[in-house]
Amino acid sequence: MTLALPDPTVQAAYKAGAWALLLAVGAILGALAFQHIGGILPCELCLKQRYAYYTGVPLLFAALVLLSSGQRRRAALLFLAVAFMFLANSALGVYHAGVEWHFWPGPEACTGAQNLSTSVGGLLNSLPSTTVIRCDEAAWRLGGISLAGWNVVVSLLVLALSLRAAGESARSH
Repeated sequence: MTLALPDPTVQAAYKAGAWALLLAVGAILGALAFQHIGGILPCELCLKQRYAYYTGVPLLFAALVLLSSGQRRRAALLFLAVAFMFLANSALGVYHAGVEWHFWPGPEACTGAQNLSTSVGGLLNSLPSTTVIRCDEAAWRLGGISLAGWNVVVSLLVLALSLRAAGESARSH
């Protein structure tokens, strides 16, 4: 006699976690497409907002694998960790959007340069081809909301879905 485990893909925890994963993957792929296809270079704060996605996507995948193998408590802990990461990421996105709207100043190192050489002669030669990416200027907006603002929206959705997945995983344990 074999013990049949319930199909995890029909469980609420799995569905919420899968939606969180899909949303996070779509968001980071979109950001990378804006950069590599659209030519919109990220500033320092933009790059920091990607850390939650780079860490959260594999953790969400691992949580879904754990959920599928019946390890609900461990999956719940991973979902919870992802939720906290995206809570912090949404706060960083709010901070960045506020810097773009000039509600408050950005960090001193919020402007960066590409293609700078370390020697004085190299520095002078590279100035004409240097691109400065500022954190206090939105490179693109949709509906009046910058990429930092859209990151807040996506991060809050991933946060909510991860919390739901964590709660459902813990409840049915």
